[in-house]
Amino acid sequence: MLWFSLSILFGFVLLVWGADRFVIGAAALAHNLGVSSLLIGLTIVGFGTSAPEVLVSLMAAWNGNPGLAIGNAIGSNITNVALVLGMTALVVPLTVGSTTLKREYPMLILVTLLACALMWDGELSTGDGWILLGVLLVVLFLLWRIAVGQRQADPFGAEIDEEIPADMSNGAAFGWFLLGLAVLLASSRMLVWGAVGIAHAFGVSDLVIGLTIVALGTSLPELAASVGSAIKGEHDIAIGNVIGSNIYNLLGVLAMPALLAPGALAAEILTRDLPVMLSLTLALFLMAYGFRGPGRINRFEGALLTLAFIAYEGYLFYSAAALSSLP
Repeated sequence: MLWFSLSILFGFVLLVWGADRFVIGAAALAHNLGVSSLLIGLTIVGFGTSAPEVLVSLMAAWNGNPGLAIGNAIGSNITNVALVLGMTALVVPLTVGSTTLKREYPMLILVTLLACALMWDGELSTGDGWILLGVLLVVLFLLWRIAVGQRQADPFGAEIDEEIPADMSNGAAFGWFLLGLAVLLASSRMLVWGAVGIAHAFGVSDLVIGLTIVALGTSLPELAASVGSAIKGEHDIAIGNVIGSNIYNLLGVLAMPALLAPGALAAEILTRDLPVMLSLTLALFLMAYGFRGPGRINRFEGALLTLAFIAYEGYLFYSAAALSSLP
């Protein structure tokens, strides 16, 4: 049990550090090659903050633990909205003025509805995985079109530009990118091994471990990035990280178990987890879209989101404890 716990702890620490180095290296390299800051923010940064989820789900599905991979994808989206944005808004109320992010909100809603529709038959098939990857390519193309077609300065792009190291050479950027990727691979393997060991030791399903411990751990990069950005006044980055990460989680992360370990879904995913994820996604849209001006998430709304996360996690632990106590 001690080794499993240490593996999870060190896996989390290395995961956060590796994701940060991975994003910085990739963003600096793209910037040096002339890629616009807005496009970097919409693609590289969003995908980079989802890299922990992608690799953890890849490892879990490869090792025959699809429940952990699916739980990680769904649980990370729940954690990103309820905990990451909830805690961030409690620290600094968020105001979003980016017109680009307003175009991403409907995209996130549609992607969430698509994922729910594909899973509604109680199965995640290989065909579903290819559909998710195909839609991911379409989304990347649309984001490229949005970035290229942006005719006026966007706050999101300006904030990203301030975060990208301007004096990093291509060699240093590529080195950080490779090192970050290597650390992500190693730490995700550590995390999956420890999480599966803990699940088996306590008689808890891989799904619950994925929805709780693993989802929280892989969302730590988003939490650190969003809180840090909000404190520096970069509110668009704080919310943009979550929107982008959630889109990539549903299309890229969820595709891993579909392609590598297709099969039937646990019944509680349909009755418990998907409704929570969909409800929180709609709540984010209503709070932050800004129908008559800039979008806002105030401290009261942040508190509601945080309480929703605590209630959901509490219910998961209560249900798991009740099941493990049955003879």
